[in-house]
Amino acid sequence: MNKPFRIAMLGKQGAGKGTQCSRISDQFSIPHISTGDMLRQAVKVGTEFGLKAAEFMERGDLVPDDVIIGTVVERLTQDDAVDRGYLLDGFPRTLAQAKALDSAIEGALKLVVNLDVATDIVLERLSSRRVCEGCGRTYSTTNPPTNGWVCDTCGGEVVQRADDTPDAISRRLAIYDELTSPLIDWYSEKGLLVTVEGSGDLDIVTSKIVEAINSVA
Repeated sequence: MNKPFRIAMLGKQGAGKGTQCSRISDQFSIPHISTGDMLRQAVKVGTEFGLKAAEFMERGDLVPDDVIIGTVVERLTQDDAVDRGYLLDGFPRTLAQAKALDSAIEGALKLVVNLDVATDIVLERLSSRRVCEGCGRTYSTTNPPTNGWVCDTCGGEVVQRADDTPDAISRRLAIYDELTSPLIDWYSEKGLLVTVEGSGDLDIVTSKIVEAINSVA
């Protein structure tokens, strides 16, 4: 793919989008833009935007388009994204968001990767996930920090996020099936979609994504 790289990663929550996006971002030196991280930071700081988003996130609902789209588009017009491109993680999630992105930025995406992982696998992953409140490092009940639930990196408290409880997870996955799945058909019709099996070895999954990126002219 010629620069600027403009890529979006689709997939259920817990499919491993964050991990693979970090790897691809490092390999191609492009910004990894996670709307989830942006939203959680706003919630943590307690901004007006963050307080509004928190109501939806704690219920496991998607944050409404009008709360997200302007923030994302503003980020994509910053110098690093214009020059090198971007890897979108968690956006777009709805057909309306995808159309808004296309309207705001000409040629907004060159490739859309659908990271496909079975529902039972992501349920297990998310239910066991724990996150450092300080730096955001991710752990799990099977891969905890070295000393209790204290982060090995920054010493922050490692907790289960409010939106990682079983009820919230099930609700998020149901919403994903209803609202996000139609994007797969839409991007496929546009000739932008590549589906990658995401439940295998991390290195193999990464290599398949890199192959897809390199195949795009």
